[in-house]
Amino acid sequence: MIATLEFRAIAPAVLRELREKDDAGFARQPFTDPEGGAPLRCCLRRSSAGERIVLVSYAPLRRWAAEMDADPGPYDECGPVFIHATDCAGPASRTAYPAEIHGARRVLRAYDARGHILGGTLLEIPGDRASEVDAALRDVFADPTVALVHVRAVEFGCFMVEVRREQRHGERQADG
Repeated sequence: MIATLEFRAIAPAVLRELREKDDAGFARQPFTDPEGGAPLRCCLRRSSAGERIVLVSYAPLRRWAAEMDADPGPYDECGPVFIHATDCAGPASRTAYPAEIHGARRVLRAYDARGHILGGTLLEIPGDRASEVDAALRDVFADPTVALVHVRAVEFGCFMVEVRREQRHGERQADG
């Protein structure tokens, strides 16, 4: 039986750090999104027209590895993500795939407890069928060596959301 999955936006403390200096070492400038539609990794929804957002460099595996005392080595990478320019309420749910930021082509990139890539699963699922991503994630997490999955956009390689097995209170992520 597969554990319940947890969909993780970028944590509020990390967001505060990224707004000051991103993971590439730069202070990025917020801007007003004139049209809306940017996939926000702070609240796992798309921006609305007129919202203040910022595009920052983010290294999700590096952040996870520091939390887990792992060393992803050359698998560490840094890429662009949109976040709100100021604190927001965060995601509406941590237990459901964020269908609002789904795109037709996504890759589920699986990592082991060391932070090393185990493989990837290409998904070509239209937005109106985003609920089908759950079954693909269950298949990936059926492998007990999978510690986490990053959902990424295929065209740009952007990190979209981190998925982990839901942890019981006081439990640390398994080592594999």
